[in-house]
Amino acid sequence: MKVISEQQAADLIEDGWTIIPGGFGSCGHPDGLTRAISERFKREGRPRKIGLLFASASGDLEGRGVDLFAQPGLVARAIGGFWGLVPRLGEMARRGEIEAHNWPQGVISQLFRAIAAKKPGVISSIGLNTFVDPNNEGGCLNDRGSGPLVQRVDIAGATTLFFPALDVNCALLRGTCCDPEGNISMEREVSYSDSLAQAMAVKNCGGIVIVQVESLVGLHEIESQHVKIPAVLVDYVTVSCPGEHPQTYAEAYNSAFLCPGVQAPDSGEISCAERIIARRALQAIREEKAKVINLGIGIPTVIGRLAEENGFSGGETFTVESGVMGGRPAFGLSFGASYRPSAVIEQAAMFDFYEGGGIDVACLGFAEVDTVGNVNVSQFGSKLQGAGGFINISQSARFILFCGTLTAVGLNVEMGSEGLRIVREGCIKKFVRQVSHLTFNGGYAKLLHQRVMIITERAVFSLCNGLLYLDEVAPGIDVVRDIAPYIEGGFVISANCKCMKDDVFLI
Repeated sequence: MKVISEQQAADLIEDGWTIIPGGFGSCGHPDGLTRAISERFKREGRPRKIGLLFASASGDLEGRGVDLFAQPGLVARAIGGFWGLVPRLGEMARRGEIEAHNWPQGVISQLFRAIAAKKPGVISSIGLNTFVDPNNEGGCLNDRGSGPLVQRVDIAGATTLFFPALDVNCALLRGTCCDPEGNISMEREVSYSDSLAQAMAVKNCGGIVIVQVESLVGLHEIESQHVKIPAVLVDYVTVSCPGEHPQTYAEAYNSAFLCPGVQAPDSGEISCAERIIARRALQAIREEKAKVINLGIGIPTVIGRLAEENGFSGGETFTVESGVMGGRPAFGLSFGASYRPSAVIEQAAMFDFYEGGGIDVACLGFAEVDTVGNVNVSQFGSKLQGAGGFINISQSARFILFCGTLTAVGLNVEMGSEGLRIVREGCIKKFVRQVSHLTFNGGYAKLLHQRVMIITERAVFSLCNGLLYLDEVAPGIDVVRDIAPYIEGGFVISANCKCMKDDVFLI
């Protein structure tokens, strides 16, 4: 292991290399390293035409993280799970300026281990009957390149998908401390993501592993049990500059992300609509007597906050796909961390747990829902979000709660003495005739014997026999006036349709 400067690290990257940029969404990215590579390209025009392989691209929506690579000529191909925090790279993919693929985040997480073990790739049913399936788009985000890399294969009479392994040349990772031998600890990181598997994958491909750390420590100052990336996997280390090693893009450091006994903050205001949706979802979780729950990005994170306000009286354990178990998941530019977590494991291990049926309920957001229960979260309008872990989670959970407002952009609701009132309607309808990108297949969910509930601020729907059924209506809401005009493809009113429970609407 050699300690070098960020510029020296950037000078090591060669044209055409495939790079693994570490981190998870808003957390754990080595910004100093990506900034140095970006600046070298602006200065020298090198490295050119690199490839990127990431599970969840780190970024802050303002150009930090992996978005530093979004320069014409720098990137030739990107294969990623979640793209939502790197809009500039996403725009390059959308315009066809780079070859781009979107695979399920958990599959890519598991692919790092497959590459490390010299396996041909990952065989998984995750992604069948979605846009990832070669019978649809094969995970391609544009026409650049030779087409889908994903293949449909039959194994033991079952149809599944094959995601091929790739040669990787460099991993840009992050840790907390490095000892003189090169052992890396992560005691101030909010998750481990896939750092160990990423380092193993690159080393076994004959590449180089560069790790950005906060500080250098003496020999034997890191206990062996605290080493997350062993020295044999580390080639170079850089020490971060001030401001380039925040725990998350929202918080430079918060001890509540690390310690179960530290008080967690209130985390800002919750809108009336968000509170209603989260309360109804929490009701469903407790009616189900669910113990292990996944909370996705957006409104689902509010569920954890409301449960905490009630003292976790239902005994639930909330999890995030980054590998964090317990506590209350953070939101916004801290998603991937949790306040007062009980455990942190590798991201790939968390997806193994999910896909094996380990979660009782999955709480996920949605951008579009159509009349047969298909859901889109991955691409809408000019925005590329990517599937992230949504497909892994939604195809594995026994009970799925899709949580979101009925309309979007400008919606404002309030509770009064006569019930819920729509102060201002959102200008975008989220319930459409046909989703524009197939991230969740309602018909396939039936084959998997999954239960699906869609919770909005004014109504609750279920998916049954390929149709949307209206099961509950908020007090003060008129179906003809406040629901029907905003559902393009129609719905069926359940024979036992009822009013949502009053305690959901407590001020």
